[in-house]
Amino acid sequence: MKELDLILKNIKNKTLEPIYFFHGEEPFFMDVAVKSFENDVLEEDEKAFNQTVVYGKDTTYSEVLSLARQFPMMGDKQVIILKEAQEIKLTEKEAEALKVYVENPVDSTLLVIAHKHKKVDARKSFAKTLAKNKMLFESPKMKDYEVPKWIEGELKNLELKSKPNIPLLLAEYLGTDLSRIANELAKLKMILKDTGILDEKIIETHIGISKDFNVFELIKALGKKDQSAALRIAHFIGKNPKQNPFVLMIGNLYSFFSNLIIYHTMVGQSPQSIASVLGVNPYFIKDFAEASKFYGLKHCTRIISVLREIDLKSKGLGAINMDDEELLIEMTYKILNVDQLKVKT
Repeated sequence: MKELDLILKNIKNKTLEPIYFFHGEEPFFMDVAVKSFENDVLEEDEKAFNQTVVYGKDTTYSEVLSLARQFPMMGDKQVIILKEAQEIKLTEKEAEALKVYVENPVDSTLLVIAHKHKKVDARKSFAKTLAKNKMLFESPKMKDYEVPKWIEGELKNLELKSKPNIPLLLAEYLGTDLSRIANELAKLKMILKDTGILDEKIIETHIGISKDFNVFELIKALGKKDQSAALRIAHFIGKNPKQNPFVLMIGNLYSFFSNLIIYHTMVGQSPQSIASVLGVNPYFIKDFAEASKFYGLKHCTRIISVLREIDLKSKGLGAINMDDEELLIEMTYKILNVDQLKVKT
């Protein structure tokens, strides 16, 4: 969420809005913000009297607004936090009451609402009023391609040094569950010494992602046209479908060979320019340069057709009882021998 850093800064500086209504499909950013409101707004001795945390399954908006209209005891500010607000069935009467409160909030109350896993209806009057008063904050689900960049930022915040491929590796195997990723990074921060560098061996030891058998190693072996290594990796990955979802294998291979097509059209330009167009770290340009020696432009387009064919087979079209391992072996063999195949493009 773009506003998160600003919200955390404002909490620290005690420059707060009277209401913060969080909503959206990504709970991680809400959890970070709500935790800061819970821990950092009031002093410890003030919290017993002036901080109230309630949950959607146990309350109503009428009760929450009643709390918000009360005045703090022995202090200048009270904090009311409503968690899991999506559990409340908001009636028309309560929606109107919420709108009225948003228009005239109590100055001595900080009301924080976390509506997780889905957006509120922006057409509703109370939502429009919240948005108009800059009190509505959406936390959208992060796209797959955005996660590696986010991990890079988290590594920087944690002052963790890593090899360039680590954010991609973590994103591939941990998915878009930002809370899980953040927990794993926090664990690695405690394990890794200040002078250490996060690499595949550490990831394998402490998270369980194999440094030798993953889609990136498969792509590397294919890029070098190392048949023995590629088939060995494909065999291992196919035996572990839960850790290596087939759809992610296809997606990463499609991305690599699509980028290799673009690389062929940009040969002669600077690595920085190519990396910018491909949307990758310049560190990886050497991998495309090496792969381009084995796979010409025509071969790359054929490989895209091979990937489409295997993708259809994985969905039950054109294949009978082929498991992931068999599909991966067939795909790997065809890519390695694409110059000998007659593929319909």
